[in-house]
Parts: sequence; structure tokens; C-alpha cells
Amino acid sequence: MSQVTIAFFGTKPYDENSFAGKNKDFGFDIKYYKGHLNKNNVVLTKQVDAVCVFVNDIVDAEIIKMMAENGVKILALRCAGFNNVDLEAAAKYNIPVVRVPDYSPYAVAEYAVGLMLSLNRRIPRAVWRTRDGNFSLDGLMGFDMHGKTVGIIGTGKIAKILIQILRGFGMNVLAYDLYPDMEFAKANEVTYTTLDDLYEKSDIISLHCPLTEETEYMINDYSISKMKDGVMIINTGRGKLIQTNALIEGLKTKKVGSAGLDVYEEEGNYFYEDKSLRIIDDDVLARLLSFNNVIVTSHQAFFTKEALDNIAQTTLQNIKDFTEHKPLVNQVKV
Repeated sequence: MSQVTIAFFGTKPYDENSFAGKNKDFGFDIKYYKGHLNKNNVVLTKQVDAVCVFVNDIVDAEIIKMMAENGVKILALRCAGFNNVDLEAAAKYNIPVVRVPDYSPYAVAEYAVGLMLSLNRRIPRAVWRTRDGNFSLDGLMGFDMHGKTVGIIGTGKIAKILIQILRGFGMNVLAYDLYPDMEFAKANEVTYTTLDDLYEKSDIISLHCPLTEETEYMINDYSISKMKDGVMIINTGRGKLIQTNALIEGLKTKKVGSAGLDVYEEEGNYFYEDKSLRIIDDDVLARLLSFNNVIVTSHQAFFTKEALDNIAQTTLQNIKDFTEHKPLVNQVKV
């Protein structure tokens, strides 16, 4: 059998380092491309067995058709989310789509806690002040998280780890999920409830559900109006879970007390890129960045050594399983 060739798109130096190390055990011929996959560079998939993409590569029906014509046999996502892929088109052209469902739930859960603490105790502002020689405490007051109520929307693996951490803080936990895990809830003193009840009672709301037609823009004017005054909103999931203009209005009226966002609904043009020498021409993003009670980071919650190792291992194993005609345990079905 000839050597399997994989074309990677949207790669960074850390991707190449982690995959090069793991590929020593697989022996694939990997070609790395910095640009995101699009119709102008899809020609690079000619005579390639597999294509590997990340969260900001848009793999629509046109791209999939062109990949199929180029002979691509499998599409590998080196991430958990798959909302950027037209799964029906992939099925039509018989290109299986595989992903990395679990890379490090601890990384994302721990990062969500970091956002909560940073916002609550005004840590970024305190650092900026002391560097300027300002050691005043005015404007830095937070609240004890112990005894407060956190609302967790979506209770998958990441959320369950987050819940266990926050229970260690002594927080009360409300949760919402279409498929509640009652055994976990009982063991960890979690109360499953309705979204309306969660909005009404939570001091902090953290989003951990997938992006679907039902969850798109679930945080909007209406849902924010039901929340506690001064609520903190954390999003380490997907950007389009939040209608950003509604969030900005909530921040302006102080209905939303603070927000920690590791994702943004139009992040594709900015996140993972150095734009420091350019003016941000996305007015909504620029407005978000102007609030001193908002933290925006560049989709980095997953970014730990352990996570990168797991992503590389699982992605390459997915492709190996395909080439060896084994069951694709991580295949995304339509």
C-alpha cells in the first residue's frame, strides 16, 4: 500500500510540532498549509487521501464537491465541533467526516473557571493598574463565589468537570440539558431545571452546549431580560450561542455585569491570527473589546500541551482506522 497523504489547512507552528511528533508512530505523508481551506486553494487537495481542518475552515458543499473530484477520501477535523462542515454534502460524495470529541475536557473547564475568577476579582484591571504604579483598590471589589448559584447550560464532559470544580468552591449548581444525567446530578448535588428558571436564579451562567439550529443565539434580548441584574456570562463553547448585539445592550444597561468570551460569532477573520498592526474593522468586536468588564480571548480554552497531544493522536488514529477499513468510532453522522 502506498503512503497515505494528508493535507492540513489553517496550521500554526504548534500544530506542526504536535503532529510531527505523533506522526513518527504513523508514517503519514503530511503537507501543512497555513491558509484556511477555501475554493481558491482546494486545488492543493489533488492526489491527497485525507484533508485535515480546524474550527475556522468552512467546508461547504462546493468545497466538498471539489475535494471529491480531487480524490479526497476522508475529512478529518482536529477539533470537537463540526458546525463548519456540510455533513449532507459529505455523505452525498461518500466522504466520511471524523473528529476529536474528547481532547482535554479539563483544559476547557479550568479555563472557564479562570475567566470567572478574572472577571469577578477584576484581575486584568488590577494588573494594569499596579504596572502603572496605581495600588488603589477602588473599583476592584468582587464577590465570594461560595454560596452563589451558577447555571450550566449543557452537561457534557467539560461541563461535568466544571461543575465538580465549582462545587468545590461551595457554589450551588443549576443545570439544563435535553438529556439530563440524573445519576451525576444526584452524586454532585446538581439541580436540573428549565432554562427560564436557570436564567432567573443564576449569578453566573456558563455555556457548554453544541451549536445547533435550536441553540443558535439562545442568549438574546429575551433570555437576557429574564436574567438576574449583574449576571456574569461565560462562553467557552461556540460564538453563535450568543447574539452579540444583545449582549452589548445588556452590558450597556448593566443587566449583564460581566462577560468572559473565548469565542465570538464572527471570529473566523480574527482568531488565531496576529492583527495587531491593523485596525479592527469589525465594529461589534471592537465594541466588545472596549468594555472593561468583558474579557475576550482567541478561542484558546483548549490550548494545553495535553490537549494538543490528544488532538494529534486521535486525528491520526481516525485516519489510520479509515485506511485499515476499521470502524470509525469518531465519525460524525448526518
